[in-house]
Amino acid sequence: MQNIEGQMLPQVIFKTRSNDEFVDVHSNDIFKGRTVVVFSLPGAFTPTCSSTHLPRYNELAKTFKENGVDEIVCLSVNDAFVMDAWKKDQEAENVTLIPDGNGEFTAGMGMLVDKSDLGFGQRSWRYSMLVRDGVIEKMFIEPDLPGDPFEVSDADTMLDYINPNATKPKAVSIIAKPGCPFCAKAKEMLEAKGMDYEEIILGRDAGLRSLRAISGTETVPQVFVEGEYIGGSEALKAWLNTASSKAA
Repeated sequence: MQNIEGQMLPQVIFKTRSNDEFVDVHSNDIFKGRTVVVFSLPGAFTPTCSSTHLPRYNELAKTFKENGVDEIVCLSVNDAFVMDAWKKDQEAENVTLIPDGNGEFTAGMGMLVDKSDLGFGQRSWRYSMLVRDGVIEKMFIEPDLPGDPFEVSDADTMLDYINPNATKPKAVSIIAKPGCPFCAKAKEMLEAKGMDYEEIILGRDAGLRSLRAISGTETVPQVFVEGEYIGGSEALKAWLNTASSKAA
């Protein structure tokens, strides 16, 4: 796998799906006159791709856009049906998933590799790149090691390249249940501060035993920020006020 920084991207047509029909998307439609972050991976629904690679880019999408990136594209040698299903499964609404079903783009990048030993056939090597107006400015290519190395093509490495001083969002989780007015209040406070959060629905994603084990209480909501236990809606209000005072 060669670094081809400074070169133009391959000109190909991607076979995507929209409204239950195939739609041809030319590479120029994605890259011409725009700043785009691309990360490519071996396959949809595979472990590292699903647990870390795609989720983190999706999480940091807003920060990328604040730092001049027009779009984040995830590319894989999979068909459009698989990529669409994976996007839905991952709830990756902030990332555009592009199918390179025939591997034409990946081959043009020199990143097509044989994974027949896994029954995958031809797939993409894992890498990321920053593209400006169709020209590759920066590439992060995983080292040529056995298995599926994941060391440099991650979202944080790319964001640090674009702006090492970028403010990354805090990891926020809230355990809540439908119809709970205090839960609604807590979510409104987080949203007012522009803090994205992951909602864990009591009774669906977690049970009462888990709530008690994690928070030591049986009431909702329960809020956690970057590993710190905040508590319910009133505790969250106090925490946010304190955070605002420190920031000022």
